[in-house]
Amino acid sequence: MIYIFFKYLLTPFFWLIYRPKIRNLGNLFFIGRGILISNHFSLGDPIRLGLVAPRPVHFMAKQELFSSHLKRFFLKQLLAFPVYRKHADMASLKQAMTVLDRGRLFGIFPEGRRSITGELDTFEKGAAFLALRCNARIVPIFADPDWKKHNHRVRMIVGEPIDPNEIAQSHAGRAVDAVTEAIRDRMQLLKNEMELEF
Repeated sequence: MIYIFFKYLLTPFFWLIYRPKIRNLGNLFFIGRGILISNHFSLGDPIRLGLVAPRPVHFMAKQELFSSHLKRFFLKQLLAFPVYRKHADMASLKQAMTVLDRGRLFGIFPEGRRSITGELDTFEKGAAFLALRCNARIVPIFADPDWKKHNHRVRMIVGEPIDPNEIAQSHAGRAVDAVTEAIRDRMQLLKNEMELEF
């Protein structure tokens, strides 16, 4: 598989060149389905997340990137699948569900678009919906958008896993909204931790 080839080829160079400083990396070592969420500030975000995670990570990518047969083949080999961002795309949601139902990792950037300022934007509800639908833990990850100002050293904080069902039990009727709010609150805490202590 091309994904495995590139992961094992590039990971040593990634650690040598960018010397990532990752707090609580052990939170990524678990068995079974899971959703990795992260802030989004550059095109390299999926690559960084894929190289740090110990297991293969499946991602959605905007449909425009699959514009040719060669791009489509290459992206699919890298475990990416298209999503139409202008409307609700049930096909991409079903594909994400399939990934999770098979006990694999799915990566998503709940802001839906790259942040220009580095601040967290409004979170979309897809991650919460998938977590509740597939009974998947959510692992929040905050990556420093200003990493280039720190000698080009990648800095990330991996948060404690979030149990969506635990949140849903106390928010009957608005589980998806409550989980979405919890995800954003946790990401904001990680951002604050990055700025103050890391």
